[in-house]
Amino acid sequence: MRHLRDTTYMDDADRGASAAIGNFDGVHLGHQAILKVAANAASAPLGVVTFEPHPREFFAPNAPAFRLMNSAARAHRLESLGVERLYELRFNDRMANLTPEEFCTDVLAGELGLKHVTVGADFCFGKDRAGDTDLLQKLGPELGFGVTVADLIETKGIAVSSTKIREALSDGRPEDAATMLGHLHRIEGEVIRGDQRGRELGYPTANMSIDGLHPPKFGVYAVKVDVLTGEHRGQYHGVASAGVRPMFGENHPNIETFVFDFRGDLYGAELSVALVAYLRPEEKFDSLDALITQMDADSARAREILGT
Repeated sequence: MRHLRDTTYMDDADRGASAAIGNFDGVHLGHQAILKVAANAASAPLGVVTFEPHPREFFAPNAPAFRLMNSAARAHRLESLGVERLYELRFNDRMANLTPEEFCTDVLAGELGLKHVTVGADFCFGKDRAGDTDLLQKLGPELGFGVTVADLIETKGIAVSSTKIREALSDGRPEDAATMLGHLHRIEGEVIRGDQRGRELGYPTANMSIDGLHPPKFGVYAVKVDVLTGEHRGQYHGVASAGVRPMFGENHPNIETFVFDFRGDLYGAELSVALVAYLRPEEKFDSLDALITQMDADSARAREILGT
């Protein structure tokens, strides 16, 4: 996949895609449906036009974190779904102030030279979100690209959306999130050095930041782990704790994963941790022995759920 972050001076070979447009946070079933429509809409490479930072982050930088995935995780997922051109547009003052007409003329037709555009039925664009699908369908043919509007996807009578997925994760319902995503919710990032308390307790963990991401309900999860880089690349099972570690005072939220039957050093490796099932909330125990006993029980239950 060609990941294009600067689209101002692109090679002609990178232009002319059949592209889906959106933020694609989570790359859920609705997004996947749009990608399928875009793939069949024109004889051209499949593309995605998205934005970084997320427009919501741009307009409200101090608001609580809401993203389901960072840009790297989104790129990994889109590539796995067959996307050949990822146009990651820089969302800045210029982009925010483009009128709908300017966005279509200067960006879609001009910079990207798109052959076809596919969007969801609720798509809005341009300054103050003034453009809608009706305007896009009018402007596209005038500027030389086709337009398809894809229907919204529902599960259990509820429209699939990033908002609904966040609600499921906040409630400790990763299975419901996965139903809407079409895949397990994953937290991706680099393994960073922690306090190494887990090693002392017999449960060495791979620590990852969740800064900038919508936090799942704090607690313990059965997880699947993909080690994406380094000498230990591969797929594993484990148990993870997301939260502030109340047993050891007030701490910055993170996720700590104990990988079953693993020996080795994961510092600096990129991990993808998939939340399979919520086991219990965070707790502060009376003693370290009580904590270890609970961790033994958590691991046994996670192994049972994961079939390992």
